[in-house]
Amino acid sequence: MSFITTMKRKAVLGAAAMGVALATLVPAVPAQAEEITVTHWGVLMYGAPYAVAMEKGYYKEQGLDITGVLTSKGGGTTMRNVMAAPMPYGEVALSAAVAAINQGLDVKIIHTGVRTAGEILWVTKPDSPVKTAKDLDGKKVAFTSPKSVTDMLLTMVKDKHGITVDGVSAGGVGGGLTMLEQGGVAAAPVMDPIWARVQNKYHMVFAVETELPTMVQTVGVTTSEFAAKNGDKLRKLIEARRKGVDFVYANPEETAKIMTKYYDIDEAIALQALKNLASIKYWSAGDFEYDGMNNLIKGLQIIGEVKGEVDWSKHADASFLK
Repeated sequence: MSFITTMKRKAVLGAAAMGVALATLVPAVPAQAEEITVTHWGVLMYGAPYAVAMEKGYYKEQGLDITGVLTSKGGGTTMRNVMAAPMPYGEVALSAAVAAINQGLDVKIIHTGVRTAGEILWVTKPDSPVKTAKDLDGKKVAFTSPKSVTDMLLTMVKDKHGITVDGVSAGGVGGGLTMLEQGGVAAAPVMDPIWARVQNKYHMVFAVETELPTMVQTVGVTTSEFAAKNGDKLRKLIEARRKGVDFVYANPEETAKIMTKYYDIDEAIALQALKNLASIKYWSAGDFEYDGMNNLIKGLQIIGEVKGEVDWSKHADASFLK
């Protein structure tokens, strides 16, 4: 080997060594802090897997730095929050996603969130003669607000049993229970975690879980533009949530503790709500359930919120599910 060749080889090895040394001194670029959107975060139980994913570091395992959650009271507001966010990804009501699609907005459904509305039920006072859905015939019954999910579900149960009810808009779950206490209605809707708090106080008249087919409540959404450029990030977001779902089902006690950090909720109430929801397999790992999605569309058609069928092949994309 010539002197020049030897010197060149030493130079290359020296440069390589210097590169390794510099690589050990220069820290890796941290993931950019970002926020996701989850409907009714901190209030209803849709967000439990996200709380777990943040607390247990599942996002960081995927190389993501999710520092917080944007939210709203649901519906179109949450959908608009997703569309306007720096990272347009979140979990919203399927009804809100479909409404946005019908308005011509660029919405892509990429996973299932909550796979059932079975946790919603109607209750009455323990001394009431009302025991079943049929007993509501001819009576005043509360729902939360016009065109809401509870309005839709009550209409479907009424039609199923061929009964007549005088639906009363209560403005919310709390308003309905107040009407019930004051004798203004014969039954009112409730769901977890509120049901976990009051289930020893009221008698259940009927549960959607046993009255109606499974209906997908929430879905993960993004925009077509974001999906086209950020497919790998979406897969990581969905995977972190999936691990959160698995943990919720396997570890309800620890999940309840975690939820007290992110929700204004008592640990015992959180645990009871988690157990109630696990019994009906409330959270989806993400796979599409088209029958459940179509069942919701049928309900929305009944209350006049949707006309015609929805072509999921145009609006749902399963390619981000691992």
